[in-house]
Amino acid sequence: TKMAAGIAKGFSTGSCPSYLAQKIHPVLSHAVPRLKFCDIGVNILDEMFAGTYHSKDYHPADRDLLFERAAAFGVDHIICTATTLEESKQTLDFCRSFNSAKVTSDEMRLYSTVGIHPTRCNEISTEVDIISQLDSILADGVSDKTVVAIGECGLDYDRLNFCSKEVQLVGFRKQIDLISKFNLPAFFHNRNTDGDFLKIVTEERHKITAGGVVHSFTGSMEEMLQLTQLGFYIGINGCSLKTDENLLVAKAVPEELLLLETDAPWCGIKPTHASFKHVATKFSTVKKEKFQMGYMVKDRNEPCAIIQVLEVLAAIRSTDTNTLAEQVFTNSQ
Repeated sequence: TKMAAGIAKGFSTGSCPSYLAQKIHPVLSHAVPRLKFCDIGVNILDEMFAGTYHSKDYHPADRDLLFERAAAFGVDHIICTATTLEESKQTLDFCRSFNSAKVTSDEMRLYSTVGIHPTRCNEISTEVDIISQLDSILADGVSDKTVVAIGECGLDYDRLNFCSKEVQLVGFRKQIDLISKFNLPAFFHNRNTDGDFLKIVTEERHKITAGGVVHSFTGSMEEMLQLTQLGFYIGINGCSLKTDENLLVAKAVPEELLLLETDAPWCGIKPTHASFKHVATKFSTVKKEKFQMGYMVKDRNEPCAIIQVLEVLAAIRSTDTNTLAEQVFTNSQ
């Protein structure tokens, strides 16, 4: 799309301007070795990265610096998630534009998902055949392996004001049929679903042949164990690490089924979270109202902050960060 192409033109292709040289890599509390990460969930087209918050413009777009910071922390692979039909198209275009521009690092590559978020499933209930359009985008996206998963699909009973339970259930099953047709992994969303999500993925497990991940997991220990017994990966981000109970669940996720994400610009680890005491890497930020190019924005999460998720998990598991990082990166491949 024109939007994705325009963003791609704004990418820096070499070193940063001198006045940014000391700011591009955030001020840290200690030296951090460069590990290797795949952030499995980033909302890359979110308007916050264009400087817009709740429809109000605060600062210029700074996505190019987001990628610089991500590369500095070893985030070489990013899966950009889509939540609507139009966003599926735009995200695929954005990833292709980025990859063809060879921005930031020869190692960095963006991938995309295609799918409809449960709270947006009213799209599927319209007279327009959304599923056939998703099918076309998927066929295009898998041709060059830019599209690597179907989603974000699933159920969300916390926000039924956006889409009814009945419509969500129909949309979820239709997308599982696409998962089966294309033999792609699923990128699942599951919020407070009273067992319905688990019931459906259990019934339909034979169709989900390439497996999947339940992203931004905030469920119970019992639910996590049931999902991992089905062979699904568990995606952990800051929202998965808010409470002491969350930490116990995250600690128990089998290492071979663990994936890391930021869900940026959402789900950062905050000082009020139970996990914060385990964070070693701290970033220097400024409020959006006092934006300075090159600095991270307070309360706007970024892929580089995946290092914090790793640090928390390593601490609660009493595991070496390097070893855990290697295992999780292997899981993502």
